[in-house]
Amino acid sequence: MNPKPQRNVVLVIDDSIESIHMLNDVLEEAGFTVLVALEGSQALTITKNIKPDIILLDAIMPNMDGFETCKQLKLNPQLVDSPIIFMTGLSDTEHVVMGLTAGGVDYVTKPINADELIARMRVHLSNARLAQSARMALDTAGQYLFTVDLQGQLLWSTPQVNQLLDGAIGEAGVEPLHQRLASLLMDWLKHKPATGHHLKLPQLLQPLSIEMLNFIDNREYLLRLSNPHKPADDTHALKDQFGVTGREADVLLWIANGKTNREIGQILEMSPRTVNKHLEQIFRKLSVENRTSAAAIAIKCLTRF
Repeated sequence: MNPKPQRNVVLVIDDSIESIHMLNDVLEEAGFTVLVALEGSQALTITKNIKPDIILLDAIMPNMDGFETCKQLKLNPQLVDSPIIFMTGLSDTEHVVMGLTAGGVDYVTKPINADELIARMRVHLSNARLAQSARMALDTAGQYLFTVDLQGQLLWSTPQVNQLLDGAIGEAGVEPLHQRLASLLMDWLKHKPATGHHLKLPQLLQPLSIEMLNFIDNREYLLRLSNPHKPADDTHALKDQFGVTGREADVLLWIANGKTNREIGQILEMSPRTVNKHLEQIFRKLSVENRTSAAAIAIKCLTRF
């Protein structure tokens, strides 16, 4: 017997009771689980404890309008894969641009066409799942990646980036990554760090560092968050697990960190040819045929320690 597919959760934020009732009926019939917020602050409270798969947001509301609500929602790293669709009776270019700039992915105009709304929601949910799958795949491979803009503000991250940071902070109510580190990152980025340069993060319960990977399209930085164990500890773990020599363990460690033979030779002060000889023994002892497989096995070992 096949399990029933999980229902997508949609958060509807609208101050109009009439609109809420209409949308609830349409969305329930389409197979969604519906959550309701009548104002922006209520939506922020709800999303502290519940992660909706998609959000429908009225643009014009009292107190906190939809544009500001969207910006505040996007400060929550747990909502990085939750698309926000604006609902508005205003179709002029200014408000469309405001909605998209605030972090929305799309907009529908009121009165809402139910079929069109459901179709747009399904497209954005599909895209969000693809993005989330890609991030999860990167995490599985040990890639704790995130991007920030020129001001150091978080744009997106793989899911475990926030978990790793939370574990290092270890205290409730601490500002999330984008708020706590934005000024620190901005100062570092002003110096145009080269690929491979690291920024150590201060005042944490466990050591974390940020590695510069790339500057993309002159508008965002691709970075990697890492939890650097002492190299000696990692070397001992690999040596004990796989029965390799100390020098082979050193090489395997740097293979797991994505270094080339030339880079490993510079780090360990040996020739690339010597590195390659060590690799031949490593492949034999790990029963693998290439460095990618060796790196994957080493990463799996190190993540357990």
